[in-house]
Amino acid sequence: MSYVDEVLERVVAKNPAEPEFHQAVKEVLESLRPVIEANEETYRREALLERLTEPDRQFKFRVPWVDDKGQVQVNTGYRVQFNNSIGPYKGGLRLHPSVNLGIIKFLGFEQIFKNSLTGLPIGGGKGGSDFDPKGKSDREVMAFCQSFMTELNKYIGADTDVPAGDIGTGAREIGYMFGQFKKIRGTYEGVLTGKGLSYGGSLARTEATGYGLLYLTEEMLKCNGHDIKGKTVCVSGSGNVAIYATQKAHQLGAKVVTVSDSSGWVYDPEGIDVALLKEVKEVKRARLTEYAAARPSAEYHEGRGVWSVKCDIALPCATQNELFLEDAKALVANGCIAVAEGANMPTTLDATEYLQQNKVLFAPGKAANAGGVATSALEMSQNSERLSRSFEEVDSKLQGIMVNIFHNLDDAAKRYGKEGDYVAGANIAGFEKVAEAMIAQGVV
Repeated sequence: MSYVDEVLERVVAKNPAEPEFHQAVKEVLESLRPVIEANEETYRREALLERLTEPDRQFKFRVPWVDDKGQVQVNTGYRVQFNNSIGPYKGGLRLHPSVNLGIIKFLGFEQIFKNSLTGLPIGGGKGGSDFDPKGKSDREVMAFCQSFMTELNKYIGADTDVPAGDIGTGAREIGYMFGQFKKIRGTYEGVLTGKGLSYGGSLARTEATGYGLLYLTEEMLKCNGHDIKGKTVCVSGSGNVAIYATQKAHQLGAKVVTVSDSSGWVYDPEGIDVALLKEVKEVKRARLTEYAAARPSAEYHEGRGVWSVKCDIALPCATQNELFLEDAKALVANGCIAVAEGANMPTTLDATEYLQQNKVLFAPGKAANAGGVATSALEMSQNSERLSRSFEEVDSKLQGIMVNIFHNLDDAAKRYGKEGDYVAGANIAGFEKVAEAMIAQGVV
């Protein structure tokens, strides 16, 4: 049995009932086969893959808090510190009812390679809770965040582990968590990213993931003989990534015609009105039915269906495993030329394979959505230097990082005879740097 197959069996046996984690490890290791086979003796002797797929440590803890009715509520908190071979652990905090240890491990594992791809000195980690901020008052969110940080603060720090936002964790939640960290630890340090501009946040951080997604997509299209101008784009989701991906797509001359949320989706043939979308989602925190009600050209549909719309480019920006095989078939049938992942692992393995087999340009999330963590790392450096960069400066650095990521993964794919396979390219480029660092640092 090959080394890769041995490790895949081991991961499934040691981590039962964690399908998302199994999926992430399988996707990465399968695409790394040529690299691993070329160095199998060294990697096997060093047990490199066993060490890579086993987190450095993982924490699970109780988060009690009191709601507005005086009722005590209890949630579960997680932090997985996966790998710090190239820098402090870095990765978001997801607040969503679906959160469990397997999902946090899958996200943390992906984060190792994503962070490596940025070229910045940050390792991989992830955390979160099954708490749902939707429908909660500000006071309830604060109560949860303070309780969550009361435990989490023991394990994080500017040079140790620097969490950030993710699904359900925006500026409000980061603010409450930072305040509690500062209160408990008595230090003012860049321990969280995604902070408000008045207390150490970075300009362009809000826009970074969505903007970065479009910078990489534009470069991928350009290098394959296409122009993003005039293209029709389907976007899923309506959170931070989706909003700013839509905004940047419009700035680059494309037209986004769909967005979605957990209830349904909107088709707007005249192009999504970004200002209205921001009003509905960022200000009112309402459903997309309100967008459709305020926009005569928009059609609202219950349930799933974004990928049935004819488009040139598809940008899944909602959550993991949201683009299935039948969706991939619909995209191909409708003439889609490119899919770039704005969310983490939104495309199922069979859908990814189908898109690649049908010559659709495919940029995986660990590369395409790395703009957020890259700008978080820029925020960390600003905090360490006690300075603030302009929006234009950060945005320019972000664009340079995303263009560089695409060329790194393109080159890595070509080196191993996998030209055009950007999934393999991203995994190889991210892995090589981490593997080299792990071997250099000994058995730790």
